[in-house]
Amino acid sequence: MHSTSHSKTSIGGISRERIAMLRDTEAEVFRKARPKSEAKAGNGLPGFFGGVPMHWMNDWPTPFPILVDSARGATITDIDGNRLDDFCLGDTGSMFGHSPPPVARAIRRQSGRGLTYMLPSEDALAIGPLLQQRFGLPFWQIATTATDANRFALRVARAVTGREKILVFNGCYHGSVDETMVRLVDGKPVNRPGLAGEFRDLTRATKIVEFNDVAALEAALADRDVACVITEPVLTNSCMVLPEPGFHDALRRLTRAAGTLLLIDETHTISTGPGGYTKKHGLEPDLFVLGKPVAGGVPASVWGLSDEIASRYAAYNRTKEPGYSGMGTTLSANPLQFATMRAALEQVMTEAAYARMDRLARRLDAGLTAVIDRCRLPWHVARVGARVEFICAPGPLRNGGEAEAAHAPELEAAIHVALVNQGVLIAPFHNMMLISPATTAAQVNRLITAFAAVAARLAA
Repeated sequence: MHSTSHSKTSIGGISRERIAMLRDTEAEVFRKARPKSEAKAGNGLPGFFGGVPMHWMNDWPTPFPILVDSARGATITDIDGNRLDDFCLGDTGSMFGHSPPPVARAIRRQSGRGLTYMLPSEDALAIGPLLQQRFGLPFWQIATTATDANRFALRVARAVTGREKILVFNGCYHGSVDETMVRLVDGKPVNRPGLAGEFRDLTRATKIVEFNDVAALEAALADRDVACVITEPVLTNSCMVLPEPGFHDALRRLTRAAGTLLLIDETHTISTGPGGYTKKHGLEPDLFVLGKPVAGGVPASVWGLSDEIASRYAAYNRTKEPGYSGMGTTLSANPLQFATMRAALEQVMTEAAYARMDRLARRLDAGLTAVIDRCRLPWHVARVGARVEFICAPGPLRNGGEAEAAHAPELEAAIHVALVNQGVLIAPFHNMMLISPATTAAQVNRLITAFAAVAARLAA
């Protein structure tokens, strides 16, 4: 069993009393360093429900939101003049750094030519072949978010298979696609308890099994009623879970045998390399989705279809009733997306950039692991390419159930604020850290040093 030891007196091997002391001490340090931010945002931003423009901004464990003045490369500066080495990078949205110069130039160029007009620009001529070469699939569509792209791809899967059900893995996250918002509780599928206003039983059309459980997957596909399996190659929106050897081969073999399509969502695992985890490990999806960072921080996503699925979908379209497909959004495939996506694919998401990112991520992985070992903490580090995460539980984790048990929100929140006070920002969700092309070795060293100082205080 890989889950952490949660007792009444300790979390992740650290006493609750020590965690509370760290949290309270660091909250006061945070406030003192940000008088302007506290004055402006300490009681919430005026006019916004919950005091923030988007509700998840309240998920940051800081006493109040950090008000950003500017961000460049891998550094954020707040309105109080505090500089932060940014390893969150917009929770992957700015994975290639804040305002990469080629993307910034593309924005300036396109801004004088119009931002949206429901027609392609010349940049679109380059995008299609770039996507084919980079990710392997022959046919592509542009959307605005990965949620949109996943939703549209699932429509195609249901259209061409004539099946209603989809299958997800426990602990998954694919944006706000309704059908994926299920989990296992005591081995039974249920709607995620936190869903707002959900009146449907999502488990009626969604099957759910544990990641890495080939036998359960085979049993769930046996009825041949599943249109599509949607998955990340690595579970990254829970405490990170890596695929066991042979799992992806079995997943592809079983889906093909059952007539079920396979959708790979690379929105986070694009950290693996220029072609994502799919290209590096030779996966063969029927459908492929990539959102967040593909346009260098400008909202955009892409979804691709294999030749077979494109042919089947074209045949479906020839026979269906005319009318709205349910796949769209007026701002999708706008010329600003084309311009920035082209700049990102051609000049930012390069082999050389990834090689550097991977080298620094290995350094970060080794440094954090050494600290954990030195402090004798029952924690571990997981990594997929340029994406690194420390997990306050023993590992490696095998599935979403173990990942949920390993999550230690109180402990992680205290660590997060303590790192901010030492000039380091990591993601507020599951201790995720990203290395961008703009990240420096000095920044990685500062993160390791800051983590060591916090870990020593907790382990003392």
